[in-house]
Amino acid sequence: MPKRGKKYKDSVKEFDKAQQYEVEEAMDLIMKTAKAKFDETVEAHFKMGVDGRHADQQIRGAIVLPHGTGNTKRVLVFAKGPKATEAEEAGADYVGAEEMAQKIQQEGWFEFDAVIATPDMMSVVGRLGRLLGPKGLMPNPKSGTVTMDVAKAIQETKAGKVEYRLDKTNIIHCPIGKASFGQEKLTENFNALAQAIIKAKPAAAKGQYMRSVVVASTMGPGVKINPQKIGPA
Repeated sequence: MPKRGKKYKDSVKEFDKAQQYEVEEAMDLIMKTAKAKFDETVEAHFKMGVDGRHADQQIRGAIVLPHGTGNTKRVLVFAKGPKATEAEEAGADYVGAEEMAQKIQQEGWFEFDAVIATPDMMSVVGRLGRLLGPKGLMPNPKSGTVTMDVAKAIQETKAGKVEYRLDKTNIIHCPIGKASFGQEKLTENFNALAQAIIKAKPAAAKGQYMRSVVVASTMGPGVKINPQKIGPA
């Protein structure tokens, strides 16, 4: 078992780890337990009642959080011609085509946080699957990152768009903001994400959809949220 620091141990005393709280209460507790000297990121973790090994039970999508994530993402856009110009004018940090793919492959360059591509560039980007995929950076039509409307995609990404996706353990991990946001903004971001996940429920899903939900700051303990209190908007 890893050793826990004094601040973590003090934070655990702030609440009952076995109890499932309502969203607002959980966010209040997050504020109390985020005691690091930096502005901690707050993440939500959803244990889902589906089997991601089956294609018809996958959960994936993207949403622009009402109050963003608190991070400014560096955006790489794969595009040519007028679309490359459009991307530059829309505020993309890096724009290119084959030369960008080579830079990633040959130099191990990853000075970006999100990747957007026009459909015609996917033959180039596809060769980067083994490099971008494990980092969650591979563009995908379902998340709106393979598109001809690159300006809109860049704007949404910069505004706080987050992708949610089921991992191999059937859990969705997603940031919902910074501890400095306060309870109200964190609650609104969480609810927006939760509703998006509910709307993305696969038709093949059976039984309890959300089995457990936990929120935690970077250095703080996990606070449980009662999944039964999270319903359609």
